[in-house]
Amino acid sequence: MAKLLIVEDDESVRTLAARALERDGHSVAVAADGAQGLALIQQARGGYDLVVSDIRMPDMDGIEMATAAATLFPAMKIMLMTGYADQRERAEELNSIILDVVQKPFTLAEIRARVGRALSCFA
Repeated sequence: MAKLLIVEDDESVRTLAARALERDGHSVAVAADGAQGLALIQQARGGYDLVVSDIRMPDMDGIEMATAAATLFPAMKIMLMTGYADQRERAEELNSIILDVVQKPFTLAEIRARVGRALSCFA
């Protein structure tokens, strides 16, 4: 269906989200931090249908990664995830770049539905 990139430093969250989205038929790549995510985005020449990234991560956080990715590939669709209210507020500054911010913890059904909704906006 869609080519997705999950960028999440928590291995269990990254693995569960990837498996849930793969069950929906999506092709899912994963990255453990923003720097690795940005490198994959560059390698794919922005070819992901949707990037789903945690905000708070070591090295390069999700907001830095989203800003850099949007500069390189303005049409890229990005969704962020966070468990921190202050991080959610930071993401509000990126309304022109970010499609949605998913509150963690989320259920597998919720992440599947939110990704499906984000993808359907551009189908």
